[in-house]
Amino acid sequence: MAVRSLFPILSTRDLPALVEFYERALSAEVAYRFPGEDGDDYVSLMIGPASLGIGHDPDVVEAVNAGDRVALWFYVDDVDQAFATALKSGAVETRSPMDMPWGERVAQIRDIDGNLVNLAMELPGV
Repeated sequence: MAVRSLFPILSTRDLPALVEFYERALSAEVAYRFPGEDGDDYVSLMIGPASLGIGHDPDVVEAVNAGDRVALWFYVDDVDQAFATALKSGAVETRSPMDMPWGERVAQIRDIDGNLVNLAMELPGV
């Protein structure tokens, strides 16, 4: 058996708001919607070639900032621009863009639900 693809699915109390955040922050495009009784129950987003699912769950607990067990990692063309756009879209800064010793420039934010999101790019010449 071989794995053909992988994509994360986030759960949120406010599906429209989180979808809109990723549309504004990372130019996400809705690829699929599964309707529920009071709006969408699930939305699949395309962010470049990557997929991100978001499901509506009115009982989901608030994000716990300390001790995160999962973080999203997006490779982008320009970390500084993506970081600034994410902040303008409602993200909270966790770590401003900085060059890392392994040859990448990385910034870290929290989306509007508190999910940890890394934005990264390879440094030129690496």
